[in-house]
Amino acid sequence: MKYDYIDTPIGRLLVAASDAGLAHVRFDDDERDAVIAPDWRRDRAGVADAWMQLSEYFAGERRVFDLPLAAPYGTAFQRRVWSVLPAIPYGQTIHYGELARRTGNPKASRAVGAANGANPLPIVVPCHRVIGANGTLTGFGGGLPTKRWLLEHEWRHAPVPAFALRSESRRWK
Repeated sequence: MKYDYIDTPIGRLLVAASDAGLAHVRFDDDERDAVIAPDWRRDRAGVADAWMQLSEYFAGERRVFDLPLAAPYGTAFQRRVWSVLPAIPYGQTIHYGELARRTGNPKASRAVGAANGANPLPIVVPCHRVIGANGTLTGFGGGLPTKRWLLEHEWRHAPVPAFALRSESRRWK
């Protein structure tokens, strides 16, 4: 596994990739080098594509990631939830119940939330675009201020006028 760090407006991210593709994006503001596996090696070239595309995202220049992704570790249900997340358009949000419906499990809102929390590729696999049914921002591995920042960043750079998004997507509190 190759990894490196990227400094972003929301803090430092650890980005790691295997030969199969991007495997981890982790919020790393507490510098958890101690939990990096012994066989991982720091190598900017090994994560260059991810590093570049994340840089473009934070600059407001990229709306869709085009990266090979390593098969994520997780249960079949988690992988199903993660496979649906990229279909949520940039600058828009859906509710956990809607995500549960899209996975074919309409009564599994809480389980969908737990799967979201285990997402190994936040931002790239956009779990931050899922909000509570009452419009509240709930749960996010990087913290709610980070989730708010990501959503506002996308609304600033969305390809449609901001007023068109506000009626549905910007309801959160």
